[in-house]
Amino acid sequence: MATREERVRVLRLIEEGKISAEEGARLLAALERSSKARQRRARPRTTPEEGSGRWMRLRVSDTKTGRTKVNMTLPLGLVNMGLQVGARFVPEVASLDIQQIREALRAGMPGK
Repeated sequence: MATREERVRVLRLIEEGKISAEEGARLLAALERSSKARQRRARPRTTPEEGSGRWMRLRVSDTKTGRTKVNMTLPLGLVNMGLQVGARFVPEVASLDIQQIREALRAGMPGK
């Protein structure tokens, strides 16, 4: 939506006779279109996984001692992005069934 000041400025131009009502209507419509385009660009782009607030807890333990080496929580959107990037640059990741991994993550399947 166009800002209040912009709309008032156009209405004042009409009131002062500097532009016609028809020209003012066109200006107001253009302001509205411009404002909607700005709002669309400003809206963050999220996939359902990113916007759902789902997280993956990653724990890595030493098999000999049982001590935790890594314990972190990652948003699923970041995990999905990492899988996509990894599939492009790491041959071992490219050979995995990434869709199956995504479905397991969404379902909350525990790892080993």
